[in-house]
Amino acid sequence: MRAYRIAYDGTAYRGFQRQPHGETVEDALLDALRSLDVLEAGEDTPPGYAAAGRTDAGVSALAQTVAFEAPDWLTPRALNGELPADVRAWASAEVPREFHATHDARSRTYAYHLHAPKAAERLARAVAERLSGEHDFHNLTSDDDGTSRHLRASATREGSFLTCHFRAGGFPRGFVRRAVRLIEAVATGDRSMKFVDRVLAPEPLAGPDGVGAAPPGPLVLLSVTYGIGFAVDERAAASAREVFGSRRATASARSRAMGMLADGV
Repeated sequence: MRAYRIAYDGTAYRGFQRQPHGETVEDALLDALRSLDVLEAGEDTPPGYAAAGRTDAGVSALAQTVAFEAPDWLTPRALNGELPADVRAWASAEVPREFHATHDARSRTYAYHLHAPKAAERLARAVAERLSGEHDFHNLTSDDDGTSRHLRASATREGSFLTCHFRAGGFPRGFVRRAVRLIEAVATGDRSMKFVDRVLAPEPLAGPDGVGAAPPGPLVLLSVTYGIGFAVDERAAASAREVFGSRRATASARSRAMGMLADGV
C-alpha cells in the first residue's frame, strides 16, 4: 500500500469525490490510473483505495491524501504524467496493508482567506476562540448526526485578509464555510458575540437566523496528519510549484485588472 499527497486547484471541479454530474478531482485521478494500467478492466478503484475526505466544488487542497495498492514504479512524478496540470501528486509514503486514508487520519486542517479589510481582527479572534473546544455544531452544518467535534480555530489579520484556520479530527458537511461566515458577520458588526452563543445552543436555527456558507474559492484543505512520514518527490514538487505559481500570477494579474474597473467606474 502507498499513500500519496495530492495538491489541486479546485476551480474547475465539482469537488473531490465522484458524482453523477460534473468532473471531479477523483475522476481525474482514477482516469490517470486507468491510463497507467494500474486499474484493471472492470475495476472502479484499485484495491484498498480510500481518500482523506471530500472537498466541495471549487475548494482546493495542498495535502489531500489517497492510498491504494500501487506498483513500485508508481512515483508521484509518474502519476503526474497522466494527471491534468491542475492536479499534482508531490509526495508518497509506504503504509501498512490495513491503512485507510479516511479513518486513520488524526487531524485535518483547513485555511480560509477571507477578504475583509474592514473587519475587526479582535472580534474575529474572539469568535474563533469561542468556537474552539468541544461543541455540537449542528447549526453550522446540514448533517443530522456526527455534529459534535473538538475544534481548534484561529483568525489572524494579513493585510486586507483574515486568514482563518480550523483543525479537527473531522468536519461535518459545510462546517468550515459556515464558520467563516459567522466570523465575518461578527467581525464586521452585522452580528454580536451573543449570536455565537445562540449558534452553539441546542435549539436549531432556521430561516433568516441561519448561517449561510462563505464562497468555496478561498478555502484550502491545508493538511491531513497520520503519524507517518511522507517522502517528497522533488521533481513532482517542482512541477507543482511551477503550475500553481503560474496560476497565482494569472490570478494576481486578473485581480489588478478588476481593481482598475472598480476604481475607474
